[in-house]
Amino acid sequence: MRAIVQRVSCAEVRVGGRATGTIGRGFAVLLGVTHGDTEADADYLADRIAGMRVFADAAGKMNLALAAAGGAALVVSQFTLYADISQRRPSFVAAAAPAPARQLYACFISRLRARDVTVETGEFGAQMELTLTNDGPVTIILDSRDRR
Repeated sequence: MRAIVQRVSCAEVRVGGRATGTIGRGFAVLLGVTHGDTEADADYLADRIAGMRVFADAAGKMNLALAAAGGAALVVSQFTLYADISQRRPSFVAAAAPAPARQLYACFISRLRARDVTVETGEFGAQMELTLTNDGPVTIILDSRDRR
């Protein structure tokens, strides 16, 4: 499972012209699922993201996690994180099929919420428009297969 995490001052996802998720300060999380991912991968990424201390404390240092900073997460499914671009036309065969990907997307969201994170979402499988203001900019790439 992969996640692109951007610290944002605001973010919104729209489907068919209507907002499905809007946050102020927090994280915009693009989430991709591959074959063989499990709930353990969802739990690992949720734990890492909820605990990532990249918000400024009173001294201006990156020292606060999402909940402590009063932030929220906007989670958007993105199968293209598993694109193979060895050819000019990307292949997405490494992305999980929709049914297991949807289940793990929902699992990831519930695991974030279990860590006291307010979560807004896109719409799984829909054509979405994501707008955000990257704060910093701070952008972090996580992969559950890179556990240390």
